[in-house]
Amino acid sequence: MASIQRGRIKAGVPHPRGATWDGNGVNFSLFSAHAEKVEVCIFDSSGKQEVERFELPEYTDQIFHGYVPDLGPGTYYGYRVHGPYQPEAGHRFNANKLLLDPYARAHAGELVWNPACFGYKMESGDDLTFDDRDSAPFMPKCVVVDPGFDWRGHPGRNPIGWNRTVLYEAHVRGFTMRHPDVPEPLRGSYAGMGDRHVVDYIKSLGVTSVELLPIHTFINDSHLLDNGLTNYWGYNSIGFFAPDPRYAHDVANSLREFKEMVYRFHEAGLEVILDVVYNHTAEGNEKGATLSFKGIDNASYYRLLPDNPRYYINDTGTGNTVNLSHPRVLQMVTDSLRYWVEEMHVDGFRFDLGTILAREPNGFDNQSGFLKACSQDPVLGSVKLIAEPWDCGPGGYQVGGFPPGWSEWNDKFRDTVRDFWRGEAPAAELAPRLTASAAEFNHQGRRPWASINFVTAHDGFTLNDMVTYNDKHNEANNEDNKDGSSDNRSWNCGVEGPTDDPDITTLRARQMRNVLATLLLSQGVPMLLAGDEFGRTQQGNNNAYCQDNEISWVDWDIDESGQALIRFVRTLTKLRLEHPALRNTRFLTGRELDGVRDVAWINANGTMIDDAQWGDGTMRCFGMMIDGPAATADSAFRQDDSTFLLVFNAYYDAVEFTLPACKDGEVWQRVIDTNDPEPDETVVLPIGEVFTVTGRSVVVFSRG
Repeated sequence: MASIQRGRIKAGVPHPRGATWDGNGVNFSLFSAHAEKVEVCIFDSSGKQEVERFELPEYTDQIFHGYVPDLGPGTYYGYRVHGPYQPEAGHRFNANKLLLDPYARAHAGELVWNPACFGYKMESGDDLTFDDRDSAPFMPKCVVVDPGFDWRGHPGRNPIGWNRTVLYEAHVRGFTMRHPDVPEPLRGSYAGMGDRHVVDYIKSLGVTSVELLPIHTFINDSHLLDNGLTNYWGYNSIGFFAPDPRYAHDVANSLREFKEMVYRFHEAGLEVILDVVYNHTAEGNEKGATLSFKGIDNASYYRLLPDNPRYYINDTGTGNTVNLSHPRVLQMVTDSLRYWVEEMHVDGFRFDLGTILAREPNGFDNQSGFLKACSQDPVLGSVKLIAEPWDCGPGGYQVGGFPPGWSEWNDKFRDTVRDFWRGEAPAAELAPRLTASAAEFNHQGRRPWASINFVTAHDGFTLNDMVTYNDKHNEANNEDNKDGSSDNRSWNCGVEGPTDDPDITTLRARQMRNVLATLLLSQGVPMLLAGDEFGRTQQGNNNAYCQDNEISWVDWDIDESGQALIRFVRTLTKLRLEHPALRNTRFLTGRELDGVRDVAWINANGTMIDDAQWGDGTMRCFGMMIDGPAATADSAFRQDDSTFLLVFNAYYDAVEFTLPACKDGEVWQRVIDTNDPEPDETVVLPIGEVFTVTGRSVVVFSRG
């Protein structure tokens, strides 16, 4: 190994952070408030052999920096950071450990779990010991990149209005691994996800925005690898600026390949939303490995116990919590977000365990530094910001608690819809969920799209499994079926697992349509889980985070019942898109215009539901009448002269439902019936007529 001649190294600049190529050389910049010295290690093209090492010569405002001429894109590098190894004081410096650059734009190679990757003698189990083995042979490497990309006249992002948004949650690898129209070498990659057949299919569903599970570089947990499993979901980030190379067909050009995928989605008019994990890192607790932040400045990057900084605050349940109260750490996260918007052209973010990011030392604070930084930032203010509004720490459940400008996953919608359709929740509980959960979100000028409505997501049962299993079946995870939630609020319709019983299969298919209709016709923003549109199964596994195989991969061998369900979803999304009354920009409150309410709740007799009926915990059938003119009259958005009657019947038997009177209408036309999803004829009935609503079904009428 050679050392770069000292005269060759220039002072460089502290900004921007990371390794930045300017066409003539590379500027290196790394923040550490407590380090004594930083060395940059350069590796050969295989990433295995260290060929040069040099010390960053300058230290400005707690930032080490230096400039090396003649280095360029494709250079493999890592850091060694010198400083005190004093775990009891919160410091875990160990220059024997090669460290990943927090601002690296690309990575190459995968972590090989070895005791040398730990700052202490891992075999001893004592994190107060010091390990002097070199971790470089086992570490992935950072890569200097050429950020240039020809967007071919791409005009940049073309944001889709929140009131038109339909989210579609998908996994880059799992979505294409079994796709017959994607060339086999491209399956499971960014290139495969951007394949024309994939993009065209997603577009055909009527969704507008693809929400991708984490694509930031992440680490596979050692205990999973030991069990023949892997961290499939990717909620174990170690780099916040780089697309994970394992999803790249062309690893050397992973950055370019990701941009090409985004371009393809934008070309089709679809948005790209990234699921991001800034709440913790893959380094774990005091017994975890030293891979990056822990060895760069443990006391700055992580929240440590104030009275015993040897240990980590664990509000995430993963061993550590990123310290967003530190200005440089906050800067890193916001720099990352802006990078993905400005350089990678993504359209928004879903924040895993979002309440963590809003925590200050005193707990969750909706005026936290992070939330303030986002609210005032002109770049971040232009994209979609979606919080998962809970974590496992004290006071961690904060649905409705985020400030204006944010949308939130609404688990109250999920739980209530599931309970209603399994017969465990009355009409009075479902009604507020159909109107975007105003009690939680209708304040401070927030709009209905603050509520991200979902019934299924990557975590939990798929839609098919929700109507097929009462209990989780996670044996493949090798944890004795003890992992994953046992509170699934599911109903197997009479038999656990697959069955050939025609009555049960018919009921299950209708229940899936019921849930999809409820989801896609509710106020707020719906999120559909990829594959639910044709009844994908995970064989009852409700925690498939470690299953990078057929359990998680989307199976594109879709039978006729699945194709029929796809057609039904397209019917729902088309109806939603065409009628603003079904996706209002203001909360429906029952307010009147010219004697007509924007929303009216109807009982089976065709009259308004009164207080006594709302108090009836056994009421399972009711109607929701949305008057388009009244609902959209005071909105600057496009108005709608349609009126809809949505009838929800979770009762096991048929209900005779009298069609109510409505302004300027004499007849009702049936437009959706989950018991008759592809009708042969149009059904038109006069006001006052009785319509037989099949047990456990949804029927939608429009004013004729």
